[in-house]
Amino acid sequence: MTRRSRLGLFVVAALSVAALLATAMAGLPHFGAPVSAYARLINHLSVPQRQATDVVSAVTFDYRGVDTLFEEYILFAAVAGITVLLRPLADETRHAPEEEAPGRTIPDPSPAVGLLAVTMAPVLVVAGLETVTHGQISPGGGFQGGVVLASALFVVFLATSYSRVEMFEPSAWLETAEGAGAGGFVAVGVAALALGSAFLYNFLGLGHAGNFISGGTLPVINAVVGMEVAGGFVLLVKEFLDQTEVIR
Repeated sequence: MTRRSRLGLFVVAALSVAALLATAMAGLPHFGAPVSAYARLINHLSVPQRQATDVVSAVTFDYRGVDTLFEEYILFAAVAGITVLLRPLADETRHAPEEEAPGRTIPDPSPAVGLLAVTMAPVLVVAGLETVTHGQISPGGGFQGGVVLASALFVVFLATSYSRVEMFEPSAWLETAEGAGAGGFVAVGVAALALGSAFLYNFLGLGHAGNFISGGTLPVINAVVGMEVAGGFVLLVKEFLDQTEVIR
């Protein structure tokens, strides 16, 4: 495929996506529009039925759990696809990470950036864990918290070098975390089937609304989703950094 044909294909695809987005956004309710009947019903039922004060988590991981399961596997498939596409080819070799990619001059990070990374990385880890574990109580959950956890490693890379980051990102553990997270979501659903209920039925004790342990299966699903998202995003960035700095 020539460069012109690739550009033409991109333009057609971009215009198609833009038309779809414009059509979808034109159908959105305007700011301050009355709350729909479905939203009023969920707001009324989420606490007494699921003991979850974060209605969004109750919808995404319980009332609409199967849809969210497929959304998680979209990320899983994307990571698997990027890993396959960016694998070293027959004419490529993997060398030790270099501080400077060929043809690029990368200045050393300033001490101020290093200090900021040392300060922010542990804060991001704590914030990510808090976001994952309190998803059924306050805004957050596994998707948001997983991205925050992954960003802690990105901050270390920005302030140091890829060789330093590789010390903290063993691929086997990252792949295990992503696979266990994706499989854990399905395992919760299968456990409900084994107990004679519907797939992804909320079968654990619901506890009391506002408590750390509440919402039944919601904290469990948030935890496994957080593992999958954090591992997946780190693996994605790792593959791109390998292509830039390691694979020759």
